[in-house]
Amino acid sequence: MTIYRDLLIVLFFGFCLMVKGQELLPQQGQEFLLYDKTDEIIAEEHIYDRGNNLIITKVTNPSLTPFIPSDGNMDKAAVIICPGGGYQTLHIQREGFRVAEAFSKQGIAAFVLKYRLPDEEIVTDKSFVPLKDAQRAIQLVRENAKKWGIAPGKIGIMGFSAGGHLASSAGVHYDSTLIENKRNTNLKPDFMILVYPVISFNDSIGHVGSKDHLLGQHPGQNSVKFFSNELQVNRDTPKTILFHAGDDTVVPVENSLRFYNKLLQNSIPAEIHIYSKGEHGFGSTPSFEDWFNQCVRWMKVEQLHSINR
Repeated sequence: MTIYRDLLIVLFFGFCLMVKGQELLPQQGQEFLLYDKTDEIIAEEHIYDRGNNLIITKVTNPSLTPFIPSDGNMDKAAVIICPGGGYQTLHIQREGFRVAEAFSKQGIAAFVLKYRLPDEEIVTDKSFVPLKDAQRAIQLVRENAKKWGIAPGKIGIMGFSAGGHLASSAGVHYDSTLIENKRNTNLKPDFMILVYPVISFNDSIGHVGSKDHLLGQHPGQNSVKFFSNELQVNRDTPKTILFHAGDDTVVPVENSLRFYNKLLQNSIPAEIHIYSKGEHGFGSTPSFEDWFNQCVRWMKVEQLHSINR
C-alpha cells in the first residue's frame, strides 16, 4: 500500500507540474494581456465585423495573440505584427491574424499585437502609448523566447500602414525606453518588415490622418521630427524589407523610398519591392502569396529562417 500511495503522490505532483508548465505557455490563437493593469480612463473596446476583416477601436486591454508552430524547432524566428488603421482603428484580421497564420505554416512564430490607439478618451500621454505597447511586446517575446522555442536574436517586428509607422518607430527608437525594464531586456527588434508603411510626418508625403491621430492637429516640430522615422535611421537600425505600390495615393511610396535610402546610406541590409499597381492595402494586386513569399525568401537570405515548407 505504501508503494502505491507513494506512486500516486509522485503522479499527482507530476501532473500538477505539467499543468503549471502548460499554463506558462501561450495558447494558440488566444490573446494574453501585455500588462496586469493599464492607465485607461474608460474601458470600452469596440469590435466590428466587416466580412473578411475584423476592425477594432477603443483598445483598452492591449494584448498579443500567439501563433507558434508546434514543430519541435527550438530556434525559430518570431514576428510581432502591428495591424494598420491610421492610428484610429486596427484591421486585425486582414493585417494581423491572416498573416500570423501564414507565418506559422512556414515554421515562424507570429504574435499579433493589439495595441492601444492614441485616443484621449481612453489613454493619457497618447503619442507614446502605441510605442509603449510595441516595446512591451518585444520585451515579453524576448524574455520568454527560450520557453517558446524562439531564438532570442531572431525577433522582428512587422507593420502595415500606420502599423508600419509603429513598427519602424520601434526599430529606430528602441533606446528610448518607455516601459519598466528591470531585466534590461533588449527592446531592439532584430529585423523589420514594413508593408505600405507610413514612415514620415513630413507634410509633403506624410499621412495626415495618422499624424493627426498620433500627435494632434498642431504638433510641435520636435514631435514631428521624432516621429518622422526616416530622420531617425542610423547604423544600428535593424535590417529591413519594405513593400509598397507605386500608385498608392493614401500613403505615397516616397515613404518607403526615403526610409530605404536612409538604410542604404547607413549600410543597413535592406530590400524593397515596389509594385506598379496595388494602391493602398494591396486589395487585388499584388496577391498575398506574391509579397508574402518574397518576405519569407528574404528571411532565409538574411539567415533568420531556414525551414522549407
